[in-house]
Amino acid sequence: MSFNATPGNERVRRMVYPTRGKALNDIASWIELVYNHARLHSSLGYRTPNEVEQDLLDHRKPA
Repeated sequence: MSFNATPGNERVRRMVYPTRGKALNDIASWIELVYNHARLHSSLGYRTPNEVEQDLLDHRKPA
């Protein structure tokens, strides 16, 4: 499933937003809190974006 279809199927069609701003905030939160924890990406070695980010941060910590 493509990324563009995922938010629509999993979030947007289930919600009624009073304003465009509320919709944008909700979708951005969903991406950060749900989608990036579950989505495996082939160019990241079949890891989630959050796993790759954490590895990067761990390598930057002083010993």
